[in-house]
Amino acid sequence: MRLDKYLKVSRLIKRRTIANEACDAGKVAVNDKPARASYEVKTGDIIEINMGRTPLKVKVLTIKETIGKDEAGFMYEAL
Repeated sequence: MRLDKYLKVSRLIKRRTIANEACDAGKVAVNDKPARASYEVKTGDIIEINMGRTPLKVKVLTIKETIGKDEAGFMYEAL
């Protein structure tokens, strides 16, 4: 799954266009490397989002195309 779509589906970022713009601006890193929106997310990847005051670092646990709002938090683990 593309990085921008994963960020939207997991509800780490509210909209896919905002996720895409954050990737283009270099505010999203995967495994300590700046990542493009087209990066293919894999289980075990470490995603770091530097938007706002505090950076958010998460580990990808599962990848699902669609998921309910209640279960979105189970797609990743906060580090």
